[in-house]
Amino acid sequence: MTQALSRQLTLDLTTPPAHARADFLPAPANRAALAALDAPMFWPNGRMLLIGPEGAGKTHLAAFWAAENGARRIAAGALRPDAPDMLAAEGGAVVVEDADCSGFGAGVEQALFHLWNLCGPRDCLLMMTARRPPRDWELVLPDLRSRMDAMPQVHLGPPDEALLAAVLVKLFADRQLAVPAGLIDWLVLHMDRDLGLARRLVAAMDHAAMAQKGPVTRRIAAELLDKLSEADA
Repeated sequence: MTQALSRQLTLDLTTPPAHARADFLPAPANRAALAALDAPMFWPNGRMLLIGPEGAGKTHLAAFWAAENGARRIAAGALRPDAPDMLAAEGGAVVVEDADCSGFGAGVEQALFHLWNLCGPRDCLLMMTARRPPRDWELVLPDLRSRMDAMPQVHLGPPDEALLAAVLVKLFADRQLAVPAGLIDWLVLHMDRDLGLARRLVAAMDHAAMAQKGPVTRRIAAELLDKLSEADA
């Protein structure tokens, strides 16, 4: 009981991820997306869909874009029938995240359709994020599916080695984890260029180090990388 409480207290003290623009790591993989989000005046009909894999930076981009544009943020799965009218302010901005989660149900799809229709006449910017293109969202409403298919898209590409290394440094820093010299370079050489994997790996290393009441080591990194890579495969 005491050990479990101690671990929970340690977890509660983890520093929240830094999602300001200054904390974002520009790279070739995200250059097009960053440029598009910085020029909403050129979005066709004031709408843009940001697509990228897990951990690619969609939440980070959405967070500082929303802060800079006074946008209201909501997860697609949290949309309710009365939400669109409150979200789509005249001349405002809205961010809908994780729009590609399947199984939302008719209520959420209707709300998303209503939000789409409100944003145009109210001159309200609409930014959405997803891991997959709309054709893979398994949408039921034909009218919503056609609108999502026609939505302008910008994509986050796979990271290069420099971006992967920088993201690993940031993830360890967010958790206030000290790592041995050379570990970042070792990880970059031995893991897939997958930012989602990087996020899961750092979280697992943090938990393992706490469980063992010791520092992060290359041995821990290697063991967990093997387990996570096998699970992904």
